[in-house]
Amino acid sequence: MLTRRQFLHSSAAGIGAALAGRAAAKEPSPPNIVFILADDLGWTDLGCYGSTFYRTPNIDRLAAQGMRFTNAYAACPVCSPTRASIMTGKYPARLHLTDFIPGRKQGPTSKLLAAPFRQELPLEEITIAEMLKPAGYRSASIGKWHLGNPPFTPEAQGFDLNIAGTYRGAPVSYFGPFDLPGLKDSRPGEYLTDRLTQEALRFIEASRNGPFFLYLPHFTVHLPLQAKPDVEAKYRALADKSKGQHNPTYAAMVEALDDSVGKIGAKLDELGLTDNTILFLNSDNGGLLYETASTDNVTSNRPLRAGKGHLYEGGIREPLIVRWPGVVKPGTVCEEPVSSIDYFPTIREMCRIDSVAAPPIDGLSLAPLLKRGAGVHHDALFWHYPHYSNQGGPPSGAVRVGDYKLIEFYEDSRVELYNLNNDLGERHDLAQAEPAKTAELHERLVQWRKSTGAVMPQPNPNYDPKTADLGLYGSDPAHQ
Repeated sequence: MLTRRQFLHSSAAGIGAALAGRAAAKEPSPPNIVFILADDLGWTDLGCYGSTFYRTPNIDRLAAQGMRFTNAYAACPVCSPTRASIMTGKYPARLHLTDFIPGRKQGPTSKLLAAPFRQELPLEEITIAEMLKPAGYRSASIGKWHLGNPPFTPEAQGFDLNIAGTYRGAPVSYFGPFDLPGLKDSRPGEYLTDRLTQEALRFIEASRNGPFFLYLPHFTVHLPLQAKPDVEAKYRALADKSKGQHNPTYAAMVEALDDSVGKIGAKLDELGLTDNTILFLNSDNGGLLYETASTDNVTSNRPLRAGKGHLYEGGIREPLIVRWPGVVKPGTVCEEPVSSIDYFPTIREMCRIDSVAAPPIDGLSLAPLLKRGAGVHHDALFWHYPHYSNQGGPPSGAVRVGDYKLIEFYEDSRVELYNLNNDLGERHDLAQAEPAKTAELHERLVQWRKSTGAVMPQPNPNYDPKTADLGLYGSDPAHQ
């Protein structure tokens, strides 16, 4: 395997020659890439995904202009591992980065000791920004990084500009002033989502002669729940607590995300860049359900089961929209299962980067799906989460093959099997009814863990079943 230095050197030489050839042949300019990543945005938190409470006209318009995926997954039910998978195209298990940084404090009497994991994205990994740099791309990370302290921040991972990116997973407050890189001049009362959008617009303006890669990982809609009072008031008047989605503060935060998408689109139009800019919108894990038995949850992921921190669909199935002008037929819907490990190879193909010298990855390019609606199929998708989550999810792993999905719970090796085609809410466990399929998928999960060097949790010698930290909700569907 090539080292990071060898990859960048070989890529620079090869891509330089390729660029010269393209110029001589008068080929189209490389496309700009805008990747907007929401934090904790659930699968049904957008109008185009079925929400009737949250108002997202700009994102809905984006879906009408591009392709909306209905089976897109985060590679982990929490943030840092998914972000690492986006940056590298690798499963979190292979990266040994399997929990949010720094992770949940170990329960002294829990049944398992959570698996150790990296506290940063290793510098030897090749990020999207590093992959694009030899091709002349200028890259910015504007927003939440959450992949390590210095020297593991965006500036050391190929990005030319880092604004607001630190080891932190959430802002102290959504209202200024902000103690974040590049935002020290923030004004009291300034709203973070709006300010990050302004910085993104400045970067687009400064990079208009391209090509550029804008990674815009918003902090919203992550806790703390804080929104602009006037917008929140609008939703408070509309809220109906008999409905699953009714939190006015959260709704206002979703609207701020939607406003950001609208402003980014308007800036691209203003500068005449829309036709040569590919735009992604995605989330890093499922929507958050409160960490208590409160019925007034942050959001609702129904019909999906559970939410962030769980390997049920509510924790890992995400909205994904891709607009690729002139390539993607507007208003198309893709039902093929895809994962956050796929974005690295997809962008590589979109930007016509020579992959000969590229490091091995787990993802597949979605470009054929976007171009033709077919041609990409994962034989299986995998998850490995050897930790207790803050939301009550227990250490577990999962595999999806076709319509079938198996979850293994590491505390007792119990498995559950579901057919997602006719049981999207994962209510009917088929493990006993279909033992052959259960054994087949479980063996595939075990072999995949071996192939990636996945680190497993170990028994806790201080385990006490009377006082054990078994998670706040365990796998009880009543708390979805």
